[in-house]
Amino acid sequence: MSTDTGDMRRIPASQQAIIDKCFHPSGTFVEFKKEWIEQSIPLRFEEAVRRYPDRIAVKTDARELTYVELNGAANRIAHAILGTRGDGEEPVALLFDHGVNGIAAIMGALKAGKTCVLLVPSHPSTRTLHILRDSTAALIVTDSKNLPLAKELAKSSIDVIDIDELNVDLSDENLDIELTTDALAFILYTSGSTGRAKGVSHNHGGVLHMTRVHTNSYHICPEDRVSLLFSPGAIGAAREIIGTLLNGGCLYPFDLKAQGIPNLADWLVGHQITTLRTAGTVFRHFVNGLTGSQEFPNLRLVHIGTEMIYRRDVEQFKKHFSAECILTTGLGMTEISPVLIWYADMETEIEGGTVSGGYAVEGTEIIIVDESDREVAVNEVGEIIVRSPYISPGYWGMPGQMPTAPALDLPGMSTYRTNDLGRRLPDGRVVCLGRKDFQVNLRGHLIEIADVESALLDLDYVEEAAMMLRVDRNGDERLVAYVVPGADAAPSTSVLRRALSETLPDHMVPSSYVILDALPLAPNGKVDRKSLPVLDKTRPDLDVEFAAPRTPVEVQLSEIWAEALDLDEVGIYDNFFDLGGHSLMASHILSLAIKTFRVELPLKALFESPTVAEMAIVVTEHQADKVGPVEIDQMLSELDALTDRQARRLLADDVPVSQREGRGT
Repeated sequence: MSTDTGDMRRIPASQQAIIDKCFHPSGTFVEFKKEWIEQSIPLRFEEAVRRYPDRIAVKTDARELTYVELNGAANRIAHAILGTRGDGEEPVALLFDHGVNGIAAIMGALKAGKTCVLLVPSHPSTRTLHILRDSTAALIVTDSKNLPLAKELAKSSIDVIDIDELNVDLSDENLDIELTTDALAFILYTSGSTGRAKGVSHNHGGVLHMTRVHTNSYHICPEDRVSLLFSPGAIGAAREIIGTLLNGGCLYPFDLKAQGIPNLADWLVGHQITTLRTAGTVFRHFVNGLTGSQEFPNLRLVHIGTEMIYRRDVEQFKKHFSAECILTTGLGMTEISPVLIWYADMETEIEGGTVSGGYAVEGTEIIIVDESDREVAVNEVGEIIVRSPYISPGYWGMPGQMPTAPALDLPGMSTYRTNDLGRRLPDGRVVCLGRKDFQVNLRGHLIEIADVESALLDLDYVEEAAMMLRVDRNGDERLVAYVVPGADAAPSTSVLRRALSETLPDHMVPSSYVILDALPLAPNGKVDRKSLPVLDKTRPDLDVEFAAPRTPVEVQLSEIWAEALDLDEVGIYDNFFDLGGHSLMASHILSLAIKTFRVELPLKALFESPTVAEMAIVVTEHQADKVGPVEIDQMLSELDALTDRQARRLLADDVPVSQREGRGT
């Protein structure tokens, strides 16, 4: 990998020292030359076939193909496609499980000059139908196992080819189809996590640039045994498939759903895998299941991508892998991948709770801009803009919809708005601060979702965590933590809240907690935040058992609390804050109590008496001093005018609201 990044900054010596170790010990790495980008994927693959004809190209437990066998299978599929659809560039849908057949079909469709649209049999039918219709594919290529599903999707209006039933007379010789670098190779659909899934177009030149970066950054060579964990429809799968097959390496597909993460360790060791690339959530599931007795002597590279990773992830990497193994992460997206890479070894120290970003890859420039698209200074936060000749040509069927910054374009280089926030360090590293929509404003406080997730993951009894800003039925915004516990019993809301209160300021501590068996995952392996369950009215799991109210005052107070907190019931010993309460809600509950009982209460009452039972005592003590309607209205008006910050500040005093100076501000 060149030490010059896209924006001409130098990679620091500490990073270069790790890069210099990131090689297969065989010494068989061959640099992917820039001029090879000007060819097509089939031509580069056929060159690999000529160089490595008898090497294994793809292998599963059930089947393996050498390079010459894979090439022959791909050629027969290509001839079948041309016999059905004829010449010409058009989308072709490929419907296969995670394995050898799908890889042969990808190369076959590309050899036929078609554009690959990758369908996944296990994905929801609504997503698959949307992709099929949106792509306008007029042909589905599949195998006998998935033929019934293919026919159901086609509904007699789309042609179907079963590669298990190809004509025996089809040639396995290379085709003579010329493809330009601008010809489309893939339409890869986004996860749809922020809306309807969009088809991202990728031409041959862009995929070959991605392959060049992949090859030269990680030094992929013929001796590498590369894991293929990503779903076939993800950009990560296209990168692994093309990046391995154009370099003479061997692809090892592993179906996470069918084979299971608990079996991944034995699989890695048994097949002597050298490079493992996976999403952050999958990596955590994997390492959390390791006992410490496993050894991975052949694994030289672990890449954790698609999501923010945390200090704990790096610590787990150091704990479980060999001293020679290298960890990488970075930034990439379906529209252009990758754009940033960062390297770590066993000596790398992590500052802060998250690890993100890296240094710009060759052919890519990173610009960080303010809201007016003016470049910001070093260490200032702004939106990350990518400038490169290799950005996707656009969204399929949606001309002009790619988020760009035309004023920042240069001749031969386009721009892409990532919607990610970041800042550039003095040494050129770009630190990613998360999605712009992952930075939430809660009652006047700007909160980074990743910071809260990192604090949760630092707890020994939390295996996975995700955060969302939710709005309850009363219109109240709440920071909700979704937690997958470790092997021990699930922690209660009380335990989680107390633990986070020791490391986070009050406004960053989630008000609600949902315990899950697993986080829902999108097709690309990221956490599917849209599928996280909404809040219900169930009382949280607390450290105290539910206790029903005993007196009329407790009955009324428990009803007030339940309504304000949007819960079915509230026990008289339940802590207000463990139930999801916050300072602004405290003033609302106090207003309801003053109105109901017609007594004057200090704002601090709910904080010093945070249970129904304790507050009932305070109310009873003040019932002898009832106040009139005018005083009631004045107190309610003042409480309604309080902001969250003002409520917190006023808690330092313990006098009734009506006696405060500057009331109503």
